[in-house]
Amino acid sequence: MYGKKLFIIFLLLVTGLTVSCSKEPEQAAPPLKPTTYTMTEVAVSDHQWTGVAVSPDNRIFVNFPLWSPKIPMCVGELLDDGTVEQFPDGKWNGYYRGAIPVNHLICVQSVVCDAEGYLWVLDAASPFLRGIIEKGPKLLKVNIDSAKVVEYYAFPDGLLEKASYLNDVRIDTKNKKAYITDSGIGGLLIVDLESHSVRRVLAKHPSTMAEDVILTIEGKPWIRPDGGKIYVHADGIALDTANGMLYYQALTGRHLYRISTQYLLDTTLTEAELAEHVEMVGETGASDGLICGPDGRIYLSAIEDNAVKAVNPDGSVQTIVSDSLLSWPDSFAFGPDGALYVTVSQVHKGTQPGLVYRLFKIVAE
Repeated sequence: MYGKKLFIIFLLLVTGLTVSCSKEPEQAAPPLKPTTYTMTEVAVSDHQWTGVAVSPDNRIFVNFPLWSPKIPMCVGELLDDGTVEQFPDGKWNGYYRGAIPVNHLICVQSVVCDAEGYLWVLDAASPFLRGIIEKGPKLLKVNIDSAKVVEYYAFPDGLLEKASYLNDVRIDTKNKKAYITDSGIGGLLIVDLESHSVRRVLAKHPSTMAEDVILTIEGKPWIRPDGGKIYVHADGIALDTANGMLYYQALTGRHLYRISTQYLLDTTLTEAELAEHVEMVGETGASDGLICGPDGRIYLSAIEDNAVKAVNPDGSVQTIVSDSLLSWPDSFAFGPDGALYVTVSQVHKGTQPGLVYRLFKIVAE
């Protein structure tokens, strides 16, 4: 009997097999089923838009950054007939040179609806990308039923630099936090939605900074008019609430990063200690917007490929749709029915007259 036991142990060692009496054998995750997607046009605009938000009752909101003097408004609601109505009202959208910055929207870069149905408006307050206006940057929480601003979040003096540009935001309703990217100088901002305090983290960390690359958009290098490189830092952001992970990526770069929100919420960590928990997800290609889908995948706007892609749980990257009409796909929103909305902002073409900016709806079949 003793010799028989030794023989069994020997077999296990040479074959690399393991035995466990306390756990069931782990099963490999089932392969992803091939899925086809249909992309349909929802609306078009003669004015450049970037952000899109969809409420739980399927109301659609868009924003127009002040990169051109002829924008119709900062934030609007897209109506069934394709027109856009100012939101929350004309007063908030009525900024003009010399107006009090805290009372008006100035240069809105992003809008998003949270899990509770509120609309959040992120005002970068950097008209024409020429630097922030003092006291202008803000984050607003809006009740969409009453069209009233119910919370106003300002940013403390010294937290932002003149070159800062608040780009995108995700709302963590569970932990009462907002996570914001600063694409102007690099870094993340964490807003405490209860105390209104704001922290800057991972400032100029490699994960929040642009890479030394030149992007190619529709066959042409995306460079400054003088031929210099363009550096846009942390831009797209996505919150995976199920797993407590925050994803982000520099626009001028091709690598996606993430960090667990448990570390972002730990105020005892030093910057160096926090940086130790940053993970590189992988090389996903240049992207502007990010969003976590109901299926747990991270969707990204592939601006060099006129496409929308998704990062699967195993790290592989899948093309969802690819179309020449996706000329710089920008921001995302999921509708209550699971449909994915994406704006087309044609950033690489500037604000030249005659351009058509589109909003698409993507549905899995």
